[in-house]
Amino acid sequence: MAKKVLVVEDNELNLKLFSDLLRAHEYVVEPVRDGREAVERARAFVPDLIIMDIQMPHVTGYELILELKADEALRAIPVMAVTAYAGREDEERIRAAGAEAYVSKPISLVRFMESVGALV
Repeated sequence: MAKKVLVVEDNELNLKLFSDLLRAHEYVVEPVRDGREAVERARAFVPDLIIMDIQMPHVTGYELILELKADEALRAIPVMAVTAYAGREDEERIRAAGAEAYVSKPISLVRFMESVGALV
C-alpha cells in the first residue's frame, strides 16, 4: 500500500513541487495550504509522514509541530520541517519541538526524497 504524506505549505509553487515530486515517487499526497487546518487534516488523513513548512501566516510550523507532538493520536507521525531558516539555533529549536528531519530551502530534490524515504 502506498505511503501517505500530508504536505503543509502556504507557498503555492512549493506545495505543487513537493506534491508532484511525492506523487511521482508513488506517495499519496494530501496538500494543506493553511496551517490552521493541518492538525484536523492530519487526524482525518492519518499520514505516514507530515512535511511542514515553518514560516507560514496565522500559525507557524513550529507551533504546529508542538501541537502535533502533544496529541496522543498524532505524536508518532514523523515530521519533516522544510524551511528557509538556515540558522543552527533554528534547526535545534525545531528538532527540539519534535521534528525528526530538517531540510532547508531551496531544497535539493535528491536530499528531499532521501529524507522522505528515511522517515517512512
